[in-house]
Amino acid sequence: MNCLPRLITGLILAAAFSLLHASEVENVRVWASPDKTRVVLDLDEPVDYRLFTLDGPDRVVVDIDSASMELNPRLNPEQSGVVVNVRHGIREGTDLRVVLDLSSSARAKSFLLPPTAQYGHRLVLDLFPENAESATERVRAVARALPEEDRDMIVAIDAGHGGEDPGAIGPGGTYEKNIVMAIARELASQIEDAPGMQPVMIRTGDYYVPLTERFERARDARADLFLSIHADAFRDRRVRGSSVFVLSRRGASSQAARLLAESENAADLIGGVELEQPDDMLRSVLLDLSQNASMEYSQKAAQSIFDSLNTFERSHRRQVESANFVVLRSHDVPSVLVEVGFISNPDEEKNLGSRRHRQKIATAITAGVNDYFNQNAPQGTWFAANRTPSRHIVRRGDTLGTIAQRYSVSVNRLRTANSIDNDVIYPGAVLIIPTG
Repeated sequence: MNCLPRLITGLILAAAFSLLHASEVENVRVWASPDKTRVVLDLDEPVDYRLFTLDGPDRVVVDIDSASMELNPRLNPEQSGVVVNVRHGIREGTDLRVVLDLSSSARAKSFLLPPTAQYGHRLVLDLFPENAESATERVRAVARALPEEDRDMIVAIDAGHGGEDPGAIGPGGTYEKNIVMAIARELASQIEDAPGMQPVMIRTGDYYVPLTERFERARDARADLFLSIHADAFRDRRVRGSSVFVLSRRGASSQAARLLAESENAADLIGGVELEQPDDMLRSVLLDLSQNASMEYSQKAAQSIFDSLNTFERSHRRQVESANFVVLRSHDVPSVLVEVGFISNPDEEKNLGSRRHRQKIATAITAGVNDYFNQNAPQGTWFAANRTPSRHIVRRGDTLGTIAQRYSVSVNRLRTANSIDNDVIYPGAVLIIPTG
């Protein structure tokens, strides 16, 4: 008889101990993209869980061992996608059950992520509605709509970061992901209005796309050029100016370029990508790059964009830089990364928040892309059929030989087009670049 009270006391203490050591779901966040809805449970520690789906009505159920959740999530209809409600309760005394009510049936995928950047442990649920249009179909539709003759050149525009990954945050609280999306949309509008070009957006809203999937979408779109738009940040808030990058086959062109590439390459960890295996593709990709013209054309496109941006405002560096950016690793689509400014600089953060300033940036990039296509578009395109002479502003260090090599013309043709009798040129002079 005396053992019963001690047993009851022991059970009560065990239950109390279990509750004290229960995992906590600290937040629930939902992001919707055209082809999936992502639900993220922020946790205070790793958990064991089980996931299954039910129909009649459609829902996804997650059971988390020894866990609790105090909050009642409220969904934003513009971001909640296929999820219409989130419910939760305790089952079997200590386990947490989270139920996602869905508007339609969806395939569910889940994985755990370790802490990184501003996030702790996360349980990620990706829900794929049955009738959602895939990103592959969306980007391929642009190429399918083009005529066979005198076709437009396709420009894939990648707004960096997105969704869970805000990118750099300015001193005034401006998110890089929002700035670069605004610039990407303006750039797409200007490219669509320009003759001979068609844009395709890699992401169309506030959601994250894995780095390798970004350049794969450009390949699916049969893009002639891939542009990744970013806004840099640095610990010294006085640093300012735009930068243009291409992929490096060797080391980075500067310490700053290497650090920037490392920062950008870490985006998948922040954005929530399941890294199932190490990146073993780089060697084969770089081997392919060394055997084709993609790197050469990337450099030409980058230089055109750099020159055009430099006429708009001062560049951060004096030349195109290079580093090992994952997002630039496509072996058959010329690829360029543009840092439109330093969001960590208060003045540049203010400028980037101005629609007029963003329009000027987009105009400068569009002009650079136009010059590149005018010189390098293949036969069968609008640019090849309507080619016009380009112009080059002579910079310090330029020679007729280096300019001729850049535009793939002979020095003699360059002299003839500009009525030059010798090899003397001066910074600031404008040279006509003959076509053909």
